[in-house]
Amino acid sequence: MNREKHFHRKSNLFLICFLFALPLLAHAQLIPVLGSQRAGTAMAQFLKIGVGGRAVGMGEAFVAVANDASALYWNPAGLAQMTSSELIFSHVNWPVDVRHEFLGYVHRFGANALGVSVTALHTDDLEETTEFQPLGTGNYVPFGDIAVGVSFARQMTDRFSFGVTLKYMDETLAELHARNVFVDFGTYYRTGFGSSRFAVAVTNFGTNVAPSGTVTYRDGTTTDRFQDFSPPTIFRVGFATEVIDNEAHKMTAALQLNHPNDNAENVSAGAEYWWHKTLALRSGYRLNADEQSFTFGAGVAVPLARFHLNLDFAYSDFGRLGSATRAAAHFKF
Repeated sequence: MNREKHFHRKSNLFLICFLFALPLLAHAQLIPVLGSQRAGTAMAQFLKIGVGGRAVGMGEAFVAVANDASALYWNPAGLAQMTSSELIFSHVNWPVDVRHEFLGYVHRFGANALGVSVTALHTDDLEETTEFQPLGTGNYVPFGDIAVGVSFARQMTDRFSFGVTLKYMDETLAELHARNVFVDFGTYYRTGFGSSRFAVAVTNFGTNVAPSGTVTYRDGTTTDRFQDFSPPTIFRVGFATEVIDNEAHKMTAALQLNHPNDNAENVSAGAEYWWHKTLALRSGYRLNADEQSFTFGAGVAVPLARFHLNLDFAYSDFGRLGSATRAAAHFKF
């Protein structure tokens, strides 16, 4: 028993040292930029915008944490780790005045969990411009994306869980629509060494998508045939453990490898600290991700008469593109 505790402490110490060393590795460029030539080859990019102030505050290193309703986005297997039903609303102020909303509900029953979610990306109507009228023609076109998902998760044993999400998405620009059905699936495994766990998730898996509709050119000609694009599939592998876990303090460290099909591989590292299960502080770092680096976040837990309320906030630095802020509310029943 003493040897196991000693091993667990040494493992936690190694993980903490590695997390703090990641920014230094980034500057040293020890991880090559492989796959960045694929940038811009996938559509439905709104499905890659992270959900929840908690997950993003941890640098999006969340697939092996995923024990709240934001698991609807990150890893459906995490729904089986929840101890109660939960409603989540997340709002993101994205760069260039784009807004992102996420609404989800998870119902726990026995060893199973069933969830539904709605994702929406929207902005003000865009003014049409042409080669000869670069300042605008006076006509405005709508732009917006929406996705609706249904999720199911089951805890197979006290260590292993799996989950799957079926989602329908519709991407709209003027008179064009791109519609398709994607699948998310994930696993969640507790190793047995302390609280450490290992998770794998694949999101937005599906066939290529081509826009439908008809475009009329200035000379009166039309076209209804367009190139198809792949979905924004992401493969994530994550590890997380509690470095400190007692009545007064709890600190979680997480490390995650992300493999998108339309960009270079990157690594996320993050940490979350809870004080008396009431106040949380979070920080994370994205390694090998263009225009993304540090994230910071905070949260507060408020027990109320009929439900438990968690409020989370996060800030993400996007370098030359500016920043993004997130706010999320969790209602636990």
